[in-house]
Amino acid sequence: MSDNATGSAAAERGLAEAEPGGVASFDNADRGPIRRLQEILHQYPTSIPFIVLLIGVVIFSFAAPGKFLAPFNFSLILQQVTIIAILGVAQTLIILTAGIDLSVGVIMILASVVMGRTAVVYGVPVEIAFPLGLLAGLACGFVNGLIVTKLRLPPFIVTLGTWSIFGALNVWYSKSETIRQADMQESAPFLQWTGTIFKPYDFFARMGLDLGFLKGWVLNYGSIVMLLVAAVIWYVLNKTAFGRHVYASGDDPDAARLAGINTDRTLIGVYALAGFICAIAAWVLIGRIGGVSPQAGQTANLDSITAVVIGGTSLFGGRGSIVGTLVGALIVGVFRNGLALSGLELLWQDFAVGVLIIVAVTIDQWIRKISS
Repeated sequence: MSDNATGSAAAERGLAEAEPGGVASFDNADRGPIRRLQEILHQYPTSIPFIVLLIGVVIFSFAAPGKFLAPFNFSLILQQVTIIAILGVAQTLIILTAGIDLSVGVIMILASVVMGRTAVVYGVPVEIAFPLGLLAGLACGFVNGLIVTKLRLPPFIVTLGTWSIFGALNVWYSKSETIRQADMQESAPFLQWTGTIFKPYDFFARMGLDLGFLKGWVLNYGSIVMLLVAAVIWYVLNKTAFGRHVYASGDDPDAARLAGINTDRTLIGVYALAGFICAIAAWVLIGRIGGVSPQAGQTANLDSITAVVIGGTSLFGGRGSIVGTLVGALIVGVFRNGLALSGLELLWQDFAVGVLIIVAVTIDQWIRKISS
């Protein structure tokens, strides 16, 4: 009897002896606690940043008693991280596609210069100058996406090049001149609106609500813009087809293309949207400093990447969340503020942030290695 006939006979005997209605089962070795922990962290990557944030709050509440937990101090932290959090949202979109954008900071600065200089120096109505700034950010992001997709160049190299190009355009258009707060207030006060201070307790008190825990909090409208931007992008990523395409393109672009996803169009949309968000950050930046400076936000590129990485978004793409980025920005703000209140120099604040980055990336690779 041939080998094929022998195999067929054995298969028929196996089917005949099988129990009716039986279900195939596979041996599953008992997983240890470390393995289960890794799978949980892989499934809920935002849990790590939340734990780190909680630990930081507890540590600094003892290291700087009476100061760190003050409502005004928490308000200050929130205001300090607002711009970085908005840029972090833009950077999250890019990193989810397994890319990186080194130009987000300079796009923000260029958009702020377009808004402010067009309105104040050239006397263009703010109703036109403001959309022009948003359009400038959108165009910069679109150029990044177009080069990445059409020339098939690594996003790191592309955005490194456009970082220099957009920076040169910023110097050319601004003429390296700043716009004073008084001039901005006279010609385009709307651009300063995001810096307007308000007290949440007084706001709710006028509505007849006495929320005592809000006493001492002082916020600005830029923080509200940050939350709105984060909420919109969270919805886009989690509730729309475009969001699913973003995750799929970052996780496995070849499989995404086989599934019918136009990955090039998705990437161009991601970079353009990121540029638009950077322009919104420019509006918040103007409100923060009161005027326009072509030198503002020089470290914003690296700060945004820091917030995203510490927030649990994988540098390899396909995994991460907007909530994690917001928490990551808060972690940076909490550690810098707490160390400053504890009396440590700026040197050690940078040291602590650097350690956080290395630890975050190490944990990410550990989770990916075990869960793959």
